[in-house]
Amino acid sequence: MAVFSALEPPPRAQESAAALDRFVFVRDRFNWAAFFFGALWMIWHRLWLVLLGYFAVIVALEGIFRLTGTPSSVRFVVEVLLAVLIGLEASSLRRWTLRRRGWHERDIVVADDLESAERRFFADWAGEAAPARAPAPATLAPTAVPRVPAPAPAGVVGLFPQPGGSR
Repeated sequence: MAVFSALEPPPRAQESAAALDRFVFVRDRFNWAAFFFGALWMIWHRLWLVLLGYFAVIVALEGIFRLTGTPSSVRFVVEVLLAVLIGLEASSLRRWTLRRRGWHERDIVVADDLESAERRFFADWAGEAAPARAPAPATLAPTAVPRVPAPAPAGVVGLFPQPGGSR
């Protein structure tokens, strides 16, 4: 089962509410495209601030590598780890960018695929999936409950028998 975040776009000038066909469902998983093609993936999804941050990190790492004379094997490992981080956090970066643009996260949907997630979300959104509920019972007035006096302490804690008593 996959986990999807349903994000609602801000309404446009001519719309009173967000159009249902503009909702975006972001799947929370490792993104192979972001792993292999980090910068291109960011451009494709228009993650401009993320792309600037990515380039800043790359330039800073390259500067540190040159200053310290880091061998190419260590450079390769660090670059692969950065790519793994981008692949792991791709969906979070996309959700962050959409929220920054005024989108609202409306729900988290668990489904097998995108189509099922959309169906489930819009069924809940329309109120079709809500089970019929019985009316709430009327609240009863509280009645006085007689207090039972606590037993006198016996000097024994827990489920142990009384000292000197039979087992």
